[in-house]
Amino acid sequence: MLNTSCCIVGGGPAGMMLGLLLARAGVKVVVLEKHADFLRDFRGDTIHPSTLELMSELGLLDEFLKRPHQKAANVGVQIGDRMLTIADFTHLPTHCKFLGFMPQWEFLDFLANQAARYPTFRLIMEAEVIELQQGRKGEVTGVIARTPDGDIPINAALTVACDGRHSRVRDLAGLLPDSFGAPMDVLWLRLTKRASDPDHVLFRVLPGRLFIQIDRGDYWQCAFAIPKGSFDNLRQEDIASFRSEVIRLAPYFQDRVAELASWDDIKLLTVEVNRLRKWFEPGLLLIGDAAHAMSPVGGVGINIAIQDAVAAANILYRGLRNGKVATTDLARVQNRRQFPARMTQAVQLLVQRIVISRVLDPNLRISAPIPLRLANAFPWLRRLPALFVGIGIRPEHVKTPERLYR
Repeated sequence: MLNTSCCIVGGGPAGMMLGLLLARAGVKVVVLEKHADFLRDFRGDTIHPSTLELMSELGLLDEFLKRPHQKAANVGVQIGDRMLTIADFTHLPTHCKFLGFMPQWEFLDFLANQAARYPTFRLIMEAEVIELQQGRKGEVTGVIARTPDGDIPINAALTVACDGRHSRVRDLAGLLPDSFGAPMDVLWLRLTKRASDPDHVLFRVLPGRLFIQIDRGDYWQCAFAIPKGSFDNLRQEDIASFRSEVIRLAPYFQDRVAELASWDDIKLLTVEVNRLRKWFEPGLLLIGDAAHAMSPVGGVGINIAIQDAVAAANILYRGLRNGKVATTDLARVQNRRQFPARMTQAVQLLVQRIVISRVLDPNLRISAPIPLRLANAFPWLRRLPALFVGIGIRPEHVKTPERLYR
């Protein structure tokens, strides 16, 4: 049996950031990660300027940027034969005026190493929650985690679910999110990068097709948007047909699409947009995708989750240092972060309805939307989507102190 002040379920960006901030402030914290390592492909790898700003506030920015990463100061879109710029990050009021792209395992490993410097931090890998523990009044008092060495009861003043859009903790607590729908799913794939390829993040749009390339150094991480629920029908076709679609969108990939040997090389992301009405119960808090699953539009899901973690640490660390958390403080976390989540999802749903749905309709003629044409006529307008993506709505700042140990 383990006793801790805070049990964090899920070692993703939100969970690891929260674990670091709480341990740094002197809170006894256990983070449970169900996998044996962080090495998983096609996870969100975007490091936003707001996250880099948090690293600066923690005094970790220089060390963090030593990890392998790529930078993008601008994001472009090619509609037919026309090239346009969507966002310009070079004017952001942050230390780093670019989007960073870092393998998520590098990001999580960095946070884990930093958190491990504090004696109140413990990370348990291969630990999957199978049950919530409850007190006499029904409050959550911890979890039972299944590990290779047996089941471990973990008693905690607070359990925080950071276990993603398919949250096991949320299911165990009987919480159901409201779903807002999505017109698309996304296929992830990787292709080798050549020196002659474009050197920035690029969206390619043709009637019925949306293709995104993210520079990962020696390869491209690519997203291929498809109409919602159409993957099974697509898989009935030969993989050669899919390769031809990729070539149509990005002709310079013709010499390497054979790297897509079979459908096993294509990973499906089922897109969901949902949100809990209430993010907490006595002894339990949900943040990140467990509380509000984001659309891939804008790539801001990681940013929102990390901001949730910072807000939760700022509000809860004092109570957790004393081994107790008032339910009113959990409500304060939701009140602080609910507005950014709702507004971000509202923008994403608008883009899905008026842009993505049209793009994925092969019968509609595609042209550059008026806002995009205006942004290219008046470059200062490109700063607005950069603010939305790079910093977000109601950005958080580190307010937790660092407790020094001798």
